[in-house]
Amino acid sequence: MPEAAKVDPKLLEILVCPLTKGPLRYDVERQELISDRAGLAYPIRDGIPIMLVDEARPLDQPAA
Repeated sequence: MPEAAKVDPKLLEILVCPLTKGPLRYDVERQELISDRAGLAYPIRDGIPIMLVDEARPLDQPAA
């Protein structure tokens, strides 16, 4: 598995869930930003968070 792309910590501090406007937590292993309030995981691709609800994975579904 290639080394995970780094996400700027300052960017993570200001990002919020686009659905709930609530906080996100960073899952380094899966390269996702997790919104517990919305029950969604937003993917991070090449170090860029994809903050689109349509691209998010419901937390009750396994990661691809």
